[in-house]
Amino acid sequence: MNAPVTTVPTGPVPPAVLPREASFDPADRAILAKHWYPVALLRELGEKPLATRLLDQRLVIYRAGESVVVAPDWCPHRGVPLSLGEQAEDGVVCPYHGLRFGMGGQCVHIPAHSERAVPPQFHLRTFPAVVRYGLIWTCLDPEPGMDPAIPEMPHWDEPEFQQITCPSVDIGGFAGRQLEGFLDVAHFAFVHTATFADPNNPGVPTYRPRLTDYGFEAEYWSSVGNYPAGVEHKGPEGFQWLRHFRCTPPFTATLEIHFPKGGRLVIMNAASPVSARMTRMFAPIARNFDTDLPVEDVYAFNARVFEEDRMIVETQEPAFVPLDPSAEAHLPADMSSMFYRRLLKDMGLKFSNPV
Repeated sequence: MNAPVTTVPTGPVPPAVLPREASFDPADRAILAKHWYPVALLRELGEKPLATRLLDQRLVIYRAGESVVVAPDWCPHRGVPLSLGEQAEDGVVCPYHGLRFGMGGQCVHIPAHSERAVPPQFHLRTFPAVVRYGLIWTCLDPEPGMDPAIPEMPHWDEPEFQQITCPSVDIGGFAGRQLEGFLDVAHFAFVHTATFADPNNPGVPTYRPRLTDYGFEAEYWSSVGNYPAGVEHKGPEGFQWLRHFRCTPPFTATLEIHFPKGGRLVIMNAASPVSARMTRMFAPIARNFDTDLPVEDVYAFNARVFEEDRMIVETQEPAFVPLDPSAEAHLPADMSSMFYRRLLKDMGLKFSNPV
């Protein structure tokens, strides 16, 4: 079981407002804004505040003591991006007039009038922040009084498992297309032959996904190995690899791979929708073997695999995942994709063409 998530202090949550640069249909965005997404690696937050975007909303992320604050990336005084400012010990300093913002987005200092009380309109309207799997997660329109709905990652908190948080990968495509590609089990022999797959073994055995309270799971046994291409050990002769997918719509899934000798590798694919045509993919990894090897090797291999996928996702048409079953042809190997699309549709999403 995963340990409880830790919610860091935040200020008031702003109402859902359509950003000026909106690329999603407003009704779709209202649904997507109620879910949690990673927006940065925790280790990226250091000497400077971070600028990022989620569902077209420009965000700034900064430290205030031991807290992490996520807020719209503009100063309420004159609209300058706070991400251009300086990280102070107790918060962020606006680069224009030196206003300082601390825990919960509270404005704690106005240099031009340091002797006066700070008016309430100078405080930032923050979003909630949760640190989990080495990532900073947020939600633009959380349900009041509800616990953070962070997708579960098997084995992350178990002591025998190594925790690895790979650098994020930017993909010029829709988050749903990227996540669907992660769930796809028929493309290995054609897309990933340079990294791990066997071009002479394209077959996909029969499998059947099952619904869960968070989305769906799918398991299938395969003779396709998961060791990097070129390594000497490929596993025992005749070994069958079990791949166990767990999907949490709209844009997160995990893959648990059963290696020889009780080895387990878990990869989370958390596709964060920067905009309708830009996705930032985060990939925490947990494994209980080869834990003495440099994590940089894992970073490099992971980057190569997702680079192979990126070239596919960025060229797919239509850009959005079609939710009409008749819009694209389907194979028996596409059962996970079909389940995924049905769940997106059940959420009320429509997905018209992005701007």
